Amino acid sequence: MHSLARKESKVEFDARMKWWREARFGMFIHWGPVSLKGTEIGWSRGGERRGTSAKGKGAIPVEVYDNLYKQFNPVKFNAKEWVEIAKNAGMKYMVFTTKHHDGFSMFDSKLTEYKITNSPFKRDVCKELAEACHKAGLGLGWYYSPRDWYHPDFATKNHARYVAFYLGQLRELCTNYGKVDIIWFDGLDSPRDLWGDAPKKSFEMIRSLQPHIILNNRGGLPGDFTTPEQQIGPFNDKGHWETCMTLCRQWSWKPNDKMKSLKECLHTLVRVVGGDGNLLFNIGPMPDGRIEPRQVKRLLKMGQWLEEHGNSIYGTRGGSFKPGTWGASTHKRNRVYVHILNVPEKVLVLPTIPQKIVSSRLLSGAKVFVTQSNKAVEISVAKADTDPIDIVVLELNKPVSQSSR
Repeated sequence: MHSLARKESKVEFDARMKWWREARFGMFIHWGPVSLKGTEIGWSRGGERRGTSAKGKGAIPVEVYDNLYKQFNPVKFNAKEWVEIAKNAGMKYMVFTTKHHDGFSMFDSKLTEYKITNSPFKRDVCKELAEACHKAGLGLGWYYSPRDWYHPDFATKNHARYVAFYLGQLRELCTNYGKVDIIWFDGLDSPRDLWGDAPKKSFEMIRSLQPHIILNNRGGLPGDFTTPEQQIGPFNDKGHWETCMTLCRQWSWKPNDKMKSLKECLHTLVRVVGGDGNLLFNIGPMPDGRIEPRQVKRLLKMGQWLEEHGNSIYGTRGGSFKPGTWGASTHKRNRVYVHILNVPEKVLVLPTIPQKIVSSRLLSGAKVFVTQSNKAVEISVAKADTDPIDIVVLELNKPVSQSSR
């Protein structure tokens, strides 16, 4: 509960977070002029990395990187198509990089000339994405980096001037694009004496402009949820968390980047949700504005699986069996979905639960045998009948309570 203007009650906090917790699956998008080079966004820029302890520098000289936007003309960009891909993948919200550490604004900011509307493309990508998300009923999130290696005042003796710019851009993002559901900060880890009360001011301003917004934990204050990166977070049903992970290896587009298999994608989603978290799954569009066809194909396969098995993901909580090498479970009221990702040779033995199992079935229609004692729950699936992911549905005599997880 992190409303700064006044203390937010637990009921109010839970109501604000409800849609996000039930959504479970979102699309992360890292995109900008750097896609012309196929290198990592921000980090491939040469020059000093002010405000971070990260060693080394990027391979692309500053004078080259900072002028890529003059060649950036993604004429095949179609916001409606992106949103349709996200929805068909089973994703419920989208978080887009409005400004990464390289300082380039993918929106028509009035506070800088280093922006998408000064490229040959000229169009405000964020405006088009916001309109498409609103029309399709997809949650809208803005990624915004407090770091800015392009801005001359960032992390210098003139940092106060940068803070004014920073607050001004956040105001634009929360004012000019209708309802915004998420602000996803990244990188406010420079020396805190530079920032003073800027985090408090930014949170208060954002919440005043978008009262129902959800903020992550990378903007200098705890925020509403934590953000394990490129790894599945540990089981945690006491707080809100979201794993951010790439479909390929690089955040922004890279030609022939190694892509996760469908099995890896689905297992990641199941393990994250089984740990009571959300998955924000990243894609990097190509320089021409399209999402790479092979990535689209992979996402749509995920959507097909969710079309059939989404009841075991959306609106569920992690548990009542904690994730293990065998897989993960989710639950909703008095129903538990046991996702078996690695089928044991004989019998899957899980800890006992306080509720009584009144019936069981396998979603694939194959045979399943479940026994319950005061020591364990044992599940046996006929090996010849297994799907890539076996989902055993256990009906209980009463709901899974918070205290029993």
